[in-house]
Amino acid sequence: MREVNFDIVTPLEIDLDDYSGSDLPVCLRIETELVHAAERLDVALAALVPEHSRSRLQSWIRQGRVRLDGQTITDTKKRLRGGECIELDVGELESATASLPENIPLDVVYEDAALIVLNKPAGLVVHPGSGNWSGTLLNALLAHHAEAATLPRAGIVHRLDKETSGLMVVAKTLAAQTDLVRQLQARTVKRHYHAFALIGVGGKPMPERGLVDAPIGRHPTQRTKMAVIQGGREARTHYRVIERMPQATWIECVLDTGRTHQIRVHMAHLGYPLVGDPVYAGRRSMPAVAAGFARQALHAFRLGLIHPLTGQAMQWEAPMPQDMQDLLAGLRQ
Repeated sequence: MREVNFDIVTPLEIDLDDYSGSDLPVCLRIETELVHAAERLDVALAALVPEHSRSRLQSWIRQGRVRLDGQTITDTKKRLRGGECIELDVGELESATASLPENIPLDVVYEDAALIVLNKPAGLVVHPGSGNWSGTLLNALLAHHAEAATLPRAGIVHRLDKETSGLMVVAKTLAAQTDLVRQLQARTVKRHYHAFALIGVGGKPMPERGLVDAPIGRHPTQRTKMAVIQGGREARTHYRVIERMPQATWIECVLDTGRTHQIRVHMAHLGYPLVGDPVYAGRRSMPAVAAGFARQALHAFRLGLIHPLTGQAMQWEAPMPQDMQDLLAGLRQ
């Protein structure tokens, strides 16, 4: 059994929350804390992995798919002392469909023998993972390019959140994938985003431009979230104001690094969470015009890199999707 820790570190400059191909997790390793002392095992698991229902977790416990400090536990009411290590088998059943090709349309912006640049729509998951074992970008790539099955993660070298739209690059050969990973590490891949950020508390305006240099890691208690924490991984986001509106600010963000949820975490850390962000905006009220906007207002509109074969600098742009254009029009009013 392969073990995957929640705090896994990949050799890429980006963080891959989801896994695919040979990287599929068959086990999650979770460290409990003192706050879980005296809690039932099923109750603690439901809080630690909220993407799974409590009834499903209870079923897995009874099936012997949960270990506590290395010992298989089948009693859902087992009381914790806090500080234990829980190992949870989640992928043995669902992962069987994770690497199957699926005929999912792709918006290909550019393609040649070495790479594919595509415009990912909001709602499309990049990698198969818990709760999303099919219908992902990886499944689509396996159908679009059969040789992708021979590449790690089907050639994917960076990711966008499920509800973030915009440009991504995918390698078609192992040599191109290696080159693109090195470019990400060297920060020669340029990623520009459009975002709409909420006005600061008390009407505090966002500075015209700035650099957020704040380390990001897994949230200490809410394990499905990221946070600015001491000891986290280096994370740097440049931003500038494009347009100020009564209830939001249109900004451009440029990444030096690519941590999970980086822009969303950094903007919330500054006090300007993104419009529509269900995770990091907290209790902040959204503009009335955003009532029907069901995702974070974030779009990767520009991507630049050095072509792995020719050495030529290349750049692509993707227009703002219609839902964000409609939101912008409403915010301007």
